[in-house]
Amino acid sequence: MMMTNTLELKRVTTYFHTQRGLLPAMDNVSVTVPRGKIVGIVGESGCGKSMTAMSILRLIRKPGKIESGEILFCGEDLLKKTEKEMRKIRGDRISMIFQEPMTSLNPLYTIGHQVMEALFLHEKIDKASAKERAIRILQEVGIPEADARLRSYPHQLSGGLRQRVMIGMAMICKPDLLIADEPTTALDVTIEAQILALMKRLKEEQGTSILLITHNMGVVAKVCDEVYVMYAGKIMEHAEVFELFNHVSHPYTEGLLKSIPRIDHVIDRLYSIPGVVPNLLHLPNGCSFCTRCAEADKDCAGSKPELRQIREGHWVRCCKRLPEGMAADAEAYE
Repeated sequence: MMMTNTLELKRVTTYFHTQRGLLPAMDNVSVTVPRGKIVGIVGESGCGKSMTAMSILRLIRKPGKIESGEILFCGEDLLKKTEKEMRKIRGDRISMIFQEPMTSLNPLYTIGHQVMEALFLHEKIDKASAKERAIRILQEVGIPEADARLRSYPHQLSGGLRQRVMIGMAMICKPDLLIADEPTTALDVTIEAQILALMKRLKEEQGTSILLITHNMGVVAKVCDEVYVMYAGKIMEHAEVFELFNHVSHPYTEGLLKSIPRIDHVIDRLYSIPGVVPNLLHLPNGCSFCTRCAEADKDCAGSKPELRQIREGHWVRCCKRLPEGMAADAEAYE
């Protein structure tokens, strides 16, 4: 029987044990990536998005530690795998596009060497067949003169081409899950559009599930099927993309949307969310967003809200945005 969900995070908590105290990079985070869907995690820098990706891949190093929860990949708990078993999964069944392709690619090796590396590691394949596969994947991600590019070094490629190489490296073993961490950072809008179109094509043609990590709500609107809004290590809102944009419910999500400049609306000053992201070592006693929220009162400062369903498939962590008649202790997200 085929699994309907490629990935399920169930109440995953990742802490960093520092000299100044316990830092909760992820606090009871639950995320589901259905098969053949693109799911976005959006939030400001430092909210825990990349830590979520690193936890999935079991790449958290000391002083960090995944304290609790389950990470189910195709029904198997990755937290119960040995490091040897995880090495067989990384780059093969789960691949990741890291931020900053210029620093993620090794400047000492050719593009061909780096693209074919995963094939030699995970498959029994000869060099000629690996080269053929590498040329084909570079062509599929839209790199011209792919044969010649195999002999190029990273510094000889533009930012857009390097990002396409990273996607090709991630896709060459045809993974079940692709984690894309800010895949369009520092790219101009035309290259960004091409990269996003490529990701949608990979989903549609190969049935790849994609977890897209970004701070850009515009990118989420273009390609994602579902979205999780993350802040200070917690999920603040979760819904299908159209539901979230049409019925935004959390004040933090509203702030992210207001921060997007509109071409049809001329203003003197761009909107920004007041204040700064709190220090994870010294979070507020109540809602982690209460120090920046215009609607916050003493109840928000004194109690930690749970993630609750306000409509079918729409969850929010805010005691001020519950539907009329819903108690603050209504059923929480599992």
